[in-house]
Amino acid sequence: MTRIDAAWAQREDIAAMLAVLDPQGDQCRYVGGAVRDALLQIEATDVDIATRLLPDEVIARLTGAAIKAVPTGIEHGTVTAVLELGPVEITTLRRDVTTDGRHAEVAFTDDWREDAARRDFTINALFADPRTLEVSDYFGGEADLAARLVRFIGDADARILEDHLRILRFFRFHARFGGAADADALAACARHADRLKALSRERIARELLLLLGSADPLPAAMLMAQAGIWPVILPEMAGDGLDRLRTLLAREARLGAAADPLVRLAALLPIEAQVAETVAARLRLSKAQRAVLGRYAAPWPGSGTARQVAAGAQPTDNVANWLLLRGPDAMLTPGWESLKGWSVPDFPLGGRDVLALGVNAGPAVARVLGETKRRWIAEDFPDRDRIQEIAAQVAASGG
Repeated sequence: MTRIDAAWAQREDIAAMLAVLDPQGDQCRYVGGAVRDALLQIEATDVDIATRLLPDEVIARLTGAAIKAVPTGIEHGTVTAVLELGPVEITTLRRDVTTDGRHAEVAFTDDWREDAARRDFTINALFADPRTLEVSDYFGGEADLAARLVRFIGDADARILEDHLRILRFFRFHARFGGAADADALAACARHADRLKALSRERIARELLLLLGSADPLPAAMLMAQAGIWPVILPEMAGDGLDRLRTLLAREARLGAAADPLVRLAALLPIEAQVAETVAARLRLSKAQRAVLGRYAAPWPGSGTARQVAAGAQPTDNVANWLLLRGPDAMLTPGWESLKGWSVPDFPLGGRDVLALGVNAGPAVARVLGETKRRWIAEDFPDRDRIQEIAAQVAASGG
């Protein structure tokens, strides 16, 4: 019998909670991603527990032990226990009663296998006993995990019809864990690609950005093209979008740059501000995300060092990623290094300084400040003494 070995399984706050919920050791099991990641020796950040207890009983036992319980998904049986070292989601075992591809009506059960059977992939349907840490595997998830195979539980078409988002989840999990693609799963995703149109934009955006944020999303992205997924979820994708993504990933690897899903999304799109705005609006990205995607939709300026471009950019953040995405190859390495840990210094001259040079109040002050700042950037941000010299020269020449 396989046992998991993970730091989170030794947490004292979880042990204390389980002593309250499951004193006999037959009501709760670890489930899902934390178990899967433990088998891969990856430290999980989220811990989920499945239980035979009904949600009201979970809340009663937790609050009775002075543990904060939040009904985060009570209609689907989920209660979040707020613990000292991080929250833990506790969900009552369930089975699907009806599904429409977007939502499911569930009924509670006390059967571990029945609960596992309603999950999406075999690698996500693994349980572990909190006391012995022994793994329960009803559908061959351990073998699939060892083979790097993302496989639907049961009939792939049926699982997709239950929840259309499973199409994107298949490609996301393949990006993270997959080796060779499961042929049945890939064919089912292709058959039902148009059903993604029925999903909310927010759900699509979340899955897409998670996929693009994986260590190497290119193989999964290419499979998505093969299955006809991109025209459904990102019809604006450039004809050479996957080639651009490949180039960006190679640059990231060369420079040791951290993965940024928005940069990778921008790589898939044409360099057009209106396209970026259309995509951001449809995916309902946040205001900050829209601004960043818009920045990446602009070509890199044809002249100036990376720092000079950064100083002239509005806003001044995200320039390093803009360079990574759009900059010429010849300046990429020195430019990237010059921007690491650097921020645009404050321009240390103001209107009073210009007035002190004898410039009359009014538009002339702004002209002198503007030209002085331009030369300050061109000279790579010299100190205040040099800036005052520049300002005096500009003032003497009439701005």
